[in-house]
Amino acid sequence: MAAKKQDSNSKPKKRNRNPDANTNPDSSSFKKPKLVSSKPENKPVEKVFKPFKKTFGKVKSQSGEEKKTPLSKRERRIHAKELTEARKKRRKQYYTLEQELARLWEKMRQRNIAKEERSKIITEAIQKMKGKIPEIASSHVSSRVLQTCVKYCSQTERDAVFDELKPHFLTFASNKYAIHLVTKMLDNASKKQLAEFISPLRGHVASLLRHAVGSVVIEHAYQLGNATQKQELLMELYSTELQLFKDLASMKESRLVDVISKLNLQKGSVSRHMASVIQPILEKGIVDHTIIHKVLIEYLSIADKTSAAEIIQQLSGPLLVRMIHTRDGSRIGILCVKHGSAKERKKIVKGLKGTVGKTAHFQYGSLVLACIVSTVDDTKLVAKTVIRELQTILKELVLDKNGRRPLLQLLNPNCTRYFSPDEMASLSLSISSLNAMQGDLEVNRETKSLKDEESSDKDNSGRDVTMVEADGSASSETLQLVEGGKKDPSIRRQELLVGSGLAKNLIDMCTENAEELLRSNFGKEVLYEAATGGSGGILQQTLGDELNALHEAIASVAAESKSEGSEKEHVLENFHSSRTIRKLVLDNPAFAATLWKKALSGKCEQWAQGHSSKVICAFLESSDAMVSKLAKEELQPLINRGILKLPEKKQPANEG
Repeated sequence: MAAKKQDSNSKPKKRNRNPDANTNPDSSSFKKPKLVSSKPENKPVEKVFKPFKKTFGKVKSQSGEEKKTPLSKRERRIHAKELTEARKKRRKQYYTLEQELARLWEKMRQRNIAKEERSKIITEAIQKMKGKIPEIASSHVSSRVLQTCVKYCSQTERDAVFDELKPHFLTFASNKYAIHLVTKMLDNASKKQLAEFISPLRGHVASLLRHAVGSVVIEHAYQLGNATQKQELLMELYSTELQLFKDLASMKESRLVDVISKLNLQKGSVSRHMASVIQPILEKGIVDHTIIHKVLIEYLSIADKTSAAEIIQQLSGPLLVRMIHTRDGSRIGILCVKHGSAKERKKIVKGLKGTVGKTAHFQYGSLVLACIVSTVDDTKLVAKTVIRELQTILKELVLDKNGRRPLLQLLNPNCTRYFSPDEMASLSLSISSLNAMQGDLEVNRETKSLKDEESSDKDNSGRDVTMVEADGSASSETLQLVEGGKKDPSIRRQELLVGSGLAKNLIDMCTENAEELLRSNFGKEVLYEAATGGSGGILQQTLGDELNALHEAIASVAAESKSEGSEKEHVLENFHSSRTIRKLVLDNPAFAATLWKKALSGKCEQWAQGHSSKVICAFLESSDAMVSKLAKEELQPLINRGILKLPEKKQPANEG
């Protein structure tokens, strides 16, 4: 115990902390001082709060001293507006003039203003702008004022504005505001003024076509120009020689092939120059203008197989959809479909997704759709993308002049009754260099087959077998590129027309709207093709019952009683419908029998005059013996009595 107590007493006692240790730097502390860390502590930096700076106004007190008082919100807005106006005045030279013109513009552009009052305001505006037009024409506000002035002013005032702007047309052609004024000036320009505008463009056409704004001006001038002026704009894009020498460009030949042969130009040099012009335009996606379509179609006529294939590859896709609304653009589209590879055709068809209905209503876009349904072998893709969209607007398409063409192409391919000679020429276009390659490939295939036969003969005689392959420069993709669709056209047509369900929907629609289609100038042709079962009777095998229902519907419309007081003509007396029914009687014996039994038997005398007589006579003119025998017993007495007159040269000999 004594030992433990001694141990406990031996422990050092805690020393009391000196409160003056921190304050007295000389005093020594028991604890070692902490070392200052070299790393900065991550303490949040306190931001100095800056209160909203209020605007103060100066107010004089009674004692005469000026005191600052805060402004109201309205006063602050007015003050800010004044500062903005002051900045604009310092920055813009003619800011005050623009404000005055804007006030005049608000008056002159009203629709209910009198002509005399508008002319007075326009004259005042032109007088204010006189001598300053080139400087203010590129302004967002004053360019609009100038457009309205040019639209409504007198010819003398318009000429004065044109003369002042003439030295600056090239500069304005690439300005995003002045371009609208330039196009308005071109719309109202005389022939002499248009020539004066096109002349300074020489040497700058290619550079402006690469410009998103400048290309619009070139296109506008190209559309308004005559044949000579259009040729002048195009020649610069063909060759550097034609760009430098104006006399060479003024020639009557419009096709590039003829120009090259007449001037003895080097075809390779022209092709290289055109490629250098076209490539930047395509890379920027400026493909909406007709002048570019013309240049492309001319380039494809002289391009070698490699260059032509590159252009087709670049255009295949969404770019092509923007081109097919023009004549040359649709021709380029047809060439891309016919000579493109399977992959490129797939891009073209997919690019049309969502725009098929709109494209079908275009005169030239419908030709591209007709080419697609006649060429592309991937019928599942075409049915999913093209046919499905057409099915949703069948009636609208059938009644439209252009919209019915893809349907008629499937029902009766390449029929000259529905396509004009120019349209048939477009559908049969091809690229000469790719066709030449196709001929070489065919020769190579024949050579290879002959060598195979020779090698087999050598093998049978016991000699060594040596296989010599044909030129391998053309791959399978290239072979498809020049050959077009490989599938049998009848199989492709069957899959798209019948397999997709288009034919059934089309016949059902014709059955429901038989009378309206019979009276329509365009719908009657689709109705006729559907009722006859299509070319080659493609619909007869699988849709016989639906066709019989369509025949019954047409006969029911024809069987309606003839009412004299009705404003609407009977289908047998209407010009369009009577000729369609007559053609159906001549070409379809099944329909003729249905029509006779349901509508005409015992009633021929009342239809023996006018347009309806052509339908009656068609039974005797039919090449089918059963049809003519069906009606002869009732019609012969009418012929004998002179009530019914047959066309000359087709009148049968009177028996008995």
